[in-house]
Amino acid sequence: MSRQVAVIVDDDPDIRAMVAMKLTSAGYTVHEEVDGEAGLAAIQQLDPTVVILDWMMPRMNGLEVLQRVRSDEATRDVPVLLLTARAQEDAIERGFAAGADDYVVKPFSPRELLTRIDALRLRGERRAVAGDSRA
Repeated sequence: MSRQVAVIVDDDPDIRAMVAMKLTSAGYTVHEEVDGEAGLAAIQQLDPTVVILDWMMPRMNGLEVLQRVRSDEATRDVPVLLLTARAQEDAIERGFAAGADDYVVKPFSPRELLTRIDALRLRGERRAVAGDSRA
């Protein structure tokens, strides 16, 4: 199994800690960032297996980060899961339109979150093996 690296970008320390604990126990190496600018820099530097990204954050919101990730050749195929309190249908549509691979509304089940993250990771691995870009 190759190294699994997750970047968590959320300004809420309790959410970061809960997600980090779940991912660490599942074998991921976890990097945490508290705002969009720092998160984008970590994504560009670390080549993560998956990104868990909040929407509402200081310095750069999650949709801006996501759009920058998708517009960069080096990061555009990184699986990104939006983890946010924005539960309205139009927000969910905007998240997917911006390039999110999955969308989870807070409050959330840590077990379900891990299942969704693993599904994204597996999809990414299959695309890499097949030589595909975003399917």
